[in-house]
Amino acid sequence: MDTKTGNTLPGGYCNSLTEYARWRTREVSIGDIPMGGDNPIRIQSMTTVDTMDTIGSVEQTIRMVEAGCEYVRITAPSIKEANNLAEIKKELRKRGYHVPLVADIHFTPNAAEIAARIVEKVRINPGNYADKKKFDQLNYTASAYQSELERIYTKFAPLVKICKEYGTAMRIGTNHGSLSDRIMSHYGDTPEGMVESAMEFIRICEDLDYHRIVVSMKSSNPQVMVRAYRLLVETMVSEGMNYPLHLGVTEAGDGEDGRIKSAVGIGTLLEDGLGDTVRVSLTEEPELEAPVAIALVNRYKSRQKEYKGNAPACKPTAYVSNEVNVFIGGTQVPRVVVDISGKNLKDPHTLTDVGYKYDPWLDKYHMGEQSVDFVYLGSTLPSFAMPGNLKQLYDYPTWRNIQDKSNIHPLFSLSQFLEATERDAHLNLVRIRYADIGTPAFEALPLDKTIIFVVETDVSHGMADQRQFFGALSELGLDNPVIIRRHYPAADFTGLLGDLTDPEEPLSKLQVYAATDMGALLVDGMGSGIWIDSPATPVDKLVSASFAILQATRSRISKTEYICCPSCGRTLFDLQETTQMIRSRTNHLKGLKIGIMGCIVNGPGEMADADYGYVGAGPGKITLYRGKEVVKRNVGTTDALDELIEIIKGDGRWIDPE
Repeated sequence: MDTKTGNTLPGGYCNSLTEYARWRTREVSIGDIPMGGDNPIRIQSMTTVDTMDTIGSVEQTIRMVEAGCEYVRITAPSIKEANNLAEIKKELRKRGYHVPLVADIHFTPNAAEIAARIVEKVRINPGNYADKKKFDQLNYTASAYQSELERIYTKFAPLVKICKEYGTAMRIGTNHGSLSDRIMSHYGDTPEGMVESAMEFIRICEDLDYHRIVVSMKSSNPQVMVRAYRLLVETMVSEGMNYPLHLGVTEAGDGEDGRIKSAVGIGTLLEDGLGDTVRVSLTEEPELEAPVAIALVNRYKSRQKEYKGNAPACKPTAYVSNEVNVFIGGTQVPRVVVDISGKNLKDPHTLTDVGYKYDPWLDKYHMGEQSVDFVYLGSTLPSFAMPGNLKQLYDYPTWRNIQDKSNIHPLFSLSQFLEATERDAHLNLVRIRYADIGTPAFEALPLDKTIIFVVETDVSHGMADQRQFFGALSELGLDNPVIIRRHYPAADFTGLLGDLTDPEEPLSKLQVYAATDMGALLVDGMGSGIWIDSPATPVDKLVSASFAILQATRSRISKTEYICCPSCGRTLFDLQETTQMIRSRTNHLKGLKIGIMGCIVNGPGEMADADYGYVGAGPGKITLYRGKEVVKRNVGTTDALDELIEIIKGDGRWIDPE
């Protein structure tokens, strides 16, 4: 137990890996809405209009508040925008809105010092507040590095003193893509570097007896983001700190991909009780972000608020499975299972929704990058021939009576498998729960390498329940592949699958829930397959969500990835329109990562691991990148996409769309 924070976190990052338990952080007041401590997890977003447009900023802020935002962030790239925050705040108060405002600062300490006297909170980025990023490799002696820290202290201390004087809160927000050259040279492009970048500034705050701090560790890669937050918590606890956490996956994108990528990163941390405020970064109107964040956060309102036990915290370890039938487990990509038992099994075109397009003239199927690996048919036999590379699953009693079992495999209950008089020579899928481990039935299971466990759960904290199953298998020395199956009742998801960009229907709870439940396991290396069981959801949406979850966890790449900033007052072009334009011509380039950034702040740094970049350089001008290297500067917007495609072609990475 840490005597200063009251948290049981010896060498771990959460109070419990088995029960929901929110990490108790220091309460920080932000205007009239405190965060941390026993307060609810707060919701926030960021305006996208020009900060000098006072009325536009006010009206957009009001729309965001009406959508559920409790804090609103506004960019202040220079002194003039910082000063105009006073006019925005005045107009909001005149209209009866007292939402706390957050000034977003990059590169300009003088703007931060002005904003801190006006708004309730300032956000600074350690990577560019006192340092620079030119992708230079720097070398320091110990004394030279200490001198750099003293330089940062001198530059940062004035802002801290102003925040103390005015009662202003501060978010120290590290971004994976904007680590300074100094940090990159010393720690590399790593979560360790992200954490140390923030800790340097936190230690300065503590030295100056300033504690109204919130911390974030954002990345467009959910795996990096999750590792950085966990390491941050461990580091803070080791130094006696418990500052609240602001969670977000930066540059998540739009539509389904943006929601799922956000849920994988944010939801994984929320599952383990981390996070005091959430911002979902979508390349859409900012009022569409809050409902997604609310859907993520609301799942935890009914769960246990505080963990009362004293079990030591621990960290999950990756589950390494064996490979079965050169198809699943081991080094194979995670497989996708979809239930089509209730569909028309007399028409081969039914399989279009699972990625197999039937050509009646050639009597053959065409596969795509998102063709599923297993279809579950229950007890119903199709009246048409199935594709040769699509595996079929049947309930054991039905499977047993099928004569030609080529590419056809049984799904057993645990008791059925034990009592079976016939088993498949290649793949036997066995439904099981964590509670089954330790029972006589589980102990009677033969050591059979053809078994693939289908782990299910019906407990409220289902991710932790399923995670315990992986841990138990490891302790028993078993390495069978495991398919993660989650059931989402029809009553919970009916009517939630409309246009995700429509303000009247801004999200799909299914996508958010499944991405949290399964993504939280996949990012830790658990799972050889996923099975989203949702009777109310159209099959094609289940397929799309499944592959998007695997893409977000970087465990199976099936399409182009877009790293898109959500827009703000610094943006130099219409991000939503431009993103759709770029997507329409490049979305067939599987595995390619394209960064689309509205300005240089969210430019080469923020799109840290993109292959190519399209970055606003000025009004009507775009700079094109290959990785972190500028290839062409100040290209006109009318020609920029064609020029980007030519660069991709010149690198031999272009393929013509079908």
